[in-house]
Amino acid sequence: MKKTSTQLADGRELIYYDLRDDTVRDAVDRRPLDRTVTASEVRRDALLGDAVAIASHRQGRTYHPPADECPLCPSEGDRLSEIPDSSYDVVVFENRFPSLAGDSGRCEVVCFTSDHNASFADLTEEHARLVLDAWTDRTSELSSLPSVEQVFCFENRGAEIGVTLGHPHGQIYAYPFTTPRTALMLRSLAAHKDATGGENLFDAVLERELADERVVLESEHWVAFVPYAAHWPYEVHLYPKRRVPDLLALDEDARTEFPQVYLELLRRFDRIFDGRDAGEKSAGEPPTPYIAAWHQAPFGTLEEFEGVVREDFALHLELFTIRRTSGKLKFLAGSESGMSVFINDIRPEAAAERLREVASS
Repeated sequence: MKKTSTQLADGRELIYYDLRDDTVRDAVDRRPLDRTVTASEVRRDALLGDAVAIASHRQGRTYHPPADECPLCPSEGDRLSEIPDSSYDVVVFENRFPSLAGDSGRCEVVCFTSDHNASFADLTEEHARLVLDAWTDRTSELSSLPSVEQVFCFENRGAEIGVTLGHPHGQIYAYPFTTPRTALMLRSLAAHKDATGGENLFDAVLERELADERVVLESEHWVAFVPYAAHWPYEVHLYPKRRVPDLLALDEDARTEFPQVYLELLRRFDRIFDGRDAGEKSAGEPPTPYIAAWHQAPFGTLEEFEGVVREDFALHLELFTIRRTSGKLKFLAGSESGMSVFINDIRPEAAAERLREVASS
């Protein structure tokens, strides 16, 4: 992997990650951009104890541009985009419309490929490994910033999820606090460790899932399963078998095997609804929308979670779709949105069986 860091016209950082070591990246951003000005702040909810990012400047962000005006495609001739060069393998840059900025954290965009019509599942294993290396490098760099406590790499895919740019890309949020979802895991981890005299809850969950009927696929170094209490219609958790707290701690064997496992998982997600339930897949139905989210241990202090250290946390990826059947979405209505009590329309065991059925040949 070759890494080349440069700046866009408004001062934001852009980084090329290339497969070839002899690739030269010297293109200049020729756009007449003013310096980026953001109004991001983090406010605490006194009753719930969580945080809300207020980012009113995002109202003016780019929204569903035509393909020939996509800001994530390479620049070509007089059509200038966020990427100055005429091609790229993987690119990461500071978001022009960040939810978090300055002392409130940082937001970055990760472009997986220059091919506008591709998806992550279309990548080669070599290219998918490059994305993993980019995620790992950004986790390392962002975690060293004094304002950052947790790094979150994720992909939103599909208009149903709310994606405003169709180009295959993900994002990285660097939070100035431990996120509420991670804090819940850490509290459960601490309580279990105390109640069992030191047993690790992640290890116990993984051991139980490996012995149950919800395993979707398993390799030497990774396992993917539908969790016992899945929140979403089709939800899969992907764990390295050797517990590590973050992407930085993955060994080379796990890194090498990851692309094969993850690409297979994504391709199965794209086949879930083929000929499923209400007849055949409808003509023109878009690919399966999903969210893919890496959960990493916070880099800040864990003093409030008594007895827990970073190494107790287990890196894992959670992949889920909001589509519950062909042409129908799972909406977060009264119980989910009002009380945070999820109601799942599909038994996790049935979801796991379906994901095993659609294994590629």
